[in-house]
Amino acid sequence: MICLAGLVGLLLVLTTEARVGDSSQLDFCNETEQCLLFDLICKNSIYEVRHYDSVKWVSTNYTTFSMEFMMVPSFWRLYKYITGENEAGQKIPMTAPVLMRMPEKSIFKRDVFTMSFLLPAEYQMDPPKPTNDDVYIQEMPAMNVYVISHEDFMSTLSDNRCSKKLSTALDSASAQYRKGFHYAAGYDSPKPKKKRHTEVWYIVEGDPVCSSSE
Repeated sequence: MICLAGLVGLLLVLTTEARVGDSSQLDFCNETEQCLLFDLICKNSIYEVRHYDSVKWVSTNYTTFSMEFMMVPSFWRLYKYITGENEAGQKIPMTAPVLMRMPEKSIFKRDVFTMSFLLPAEYQMDPPKPTNDDVYIQEMPAMNVYVISHEDFMSTLSDNRCSKKLSTALDSASAQYRKGFHYAAGYDSPKPKKKRHTEVWYIVEGDPVCSSSE
């Protein structure tokens, strides 16, 4: 019985590590040792559909008007967590992407934005508890997502442009997706860089659609 329990535990760890793993498996993730991995379901000239397994993130919420107001304070809350502001006092490696849940709203309305850092494979099973009450661990369920990529710095302007392009393509293809919010995923540090990789995700509802959207 003990051996069986140990085997199950090992399989769980291996499964987790298989979805948060070596960044060399992705050609656009090259600033961290570990990245969020996925299975490609299908793609067309505008977007692709990916499957992500359930993984844990460290997250913080911030109520404001736009992403520009929340990025710096939210980043520092999470950065302090991975540099030791946790109950174990552990320093945790940075991963990619940095994920932001973006409410779709009027620019004049305040709403809740969420920034999340992906926890490395070795911390997926039992991450240390944050000591800041504004920081929390969340497990995101397995999901399929529609993804569009761009090379601009993450901003309200670029995010609105790309989320509009993606939602228009999905509507044209009669694809079903969760509305009211989307995710923005950034794979690069803020330092100047000629070519960046940033994404917009919508969660798939029903069967994914990858027919031509041109």
